[in-house]
Amino acid sequence: MVNQMNFPNPVIFLALFVLPVTSVYAQDTDAEMAELRQLVSEMKADYESRISALEERLARAESTARSAERDAEEAFEIAEQTAIDQSAGTSAANSFNPAIGAILVGGYANVDTGWDEIPGFQPGGEIGTGSSGFSVGEAELNINANIDSRFYGNMTVGIHEDDGEVEIGIEEAWLQTTNMPLGLAVTGGRFFSAMGYLNSFHFHADDFADRPLPYQAFLGGRYAVDGIQARWIAPTDLFIEVGTELDWGGNFPSTANGESSPGAYSLFVNIGGDVGDSNSWLAGFTHTSADAIDRSGGHGHDETIPAETFTGDSDLTVVDFVWKWAPNGNNANRNFKIQGEYFSRSERGIYADIDYDGDQTGWYAQAVWQFAPTWRVGLRHDMVDSDNGPLLVGTELEDPGRSSYRDSLMFDWSPSEFSRLRLQYTNDNVLPTSDQQWYLQYIMSIGAHAAHQF
Repeated sequence: MVNQMNFPNPVIFLALFVLPVTSVYAQDTDAEMAELRQLVSEMKADYESRISALEERLARAESTARSAERDAEEAFEIAEQTAIDQSAGTSAANSFNPAIGAILVGGYANVDTGWDEIPGFQPGGEIGTGSSGFSVGEAELNINANIDSRFYGNMTVGIHEDDGEVEIGIEEAWLQTTNMPLGLAVTGGRFFSAMGYLNSFHFHADDFADRPLPYQAFLGGRYAVDGIQARWIAPTDLFIEVGTELDWGGNFPSTANGESSPGAYSLFVNIGGDVGDSNSWLAGFTHTSADAIDRSGGHGHDETIPAETFTGDSDLTVVDFVWKWAPNGNNANRNFKIQGEYFSRSERGIYADIDYDGDQTGWYAQAVWQFAPTWRVGLRHDMVDSDNGPLLVGTELEDPGRSSYRDSLMFDWSPSEFSRLRLQYTNDNVLPTSDQQWYLQYIMSIGAHAAHQF
């Protein structure tokens, strides 16, 4: 009988083989699940932290919005009450907010002969070269502010010394509307006329140490109106401005007539626009007609020549043009400006008991280049000429038989918008003998100072 071999049960054999493998797999699964639980826990904690931070930011934003809303409501209530107080004539503490500023001008001059009148023209106003040496020029005190929602007010007082005596005068004192419809604006009081381009600027805003000869010969330096001005700006892309002025005052070259009707009136038109991003221009036309009554120059002159008066009609036309360049419209670092004006005047009447029928012309052209953020250089040529006829020989209106002209070169340095130092050389040929003149000028602004117009 053969002995049969006893083999293990297949099921048992399979169990003995798989069990170790299953045990290892189970251990790996438990480790992975533990890791996943840890990741889920960390993600949940981070998520809850983020939610908490967002909720906190939302709460702060809502609080800020509520606070801003309360501030806006309070500001509106204050503004509303201020308007009520101003309308009622009361003086609320926060309604007194004028801008106050002062301009100091002075310097040194080296003049060989100089002059205080221009041959062929009746002298008036503030003209002439001045004398050599250091002098304190005219100082200005300016106060301006919104009066209420309808009016704006401005006053400028000039202080200067003349022959050792201090003189104080009102240069400007005017009110202007601020919310008229259809582009209209009305100004009343004493103001600088819109005649020409340069007249409405204060002297300290000029590019040279003195006004061009036409301004001195025709306007006595500048023309101030005592009256009313109305101007209208058209609602067009091209800048178009039309205006008129009525003058009851006695500022040269006009005279006060003491009547209800004005003694002089002006019409003006200004047109301007942009050319690309870097260029802009402005052109103007002005006509002024005045009824002069015993107009006297009122300025120092040669005592050997009699100072007579003029009574009659005076018609003056001024054409001006300005072109400005600044890269992309930013004039802070570099810019260039060309400007010029042409004057033509016709006068008919009686001068020194003589029938007077005269024509006078003048013009200037200048260019100013700012080649660095604080440095500029400028060149100007200005001239005037008269054709007053042969009857006025021996008077201050006697024709000189030649044009009066000058050439000026200036350099100035402006370390800030509030200060400027200027050096100017002028080859002066107003009189028959040429005069070489040097000026060193300082211009300092204290306090508030409004921006200059175009």
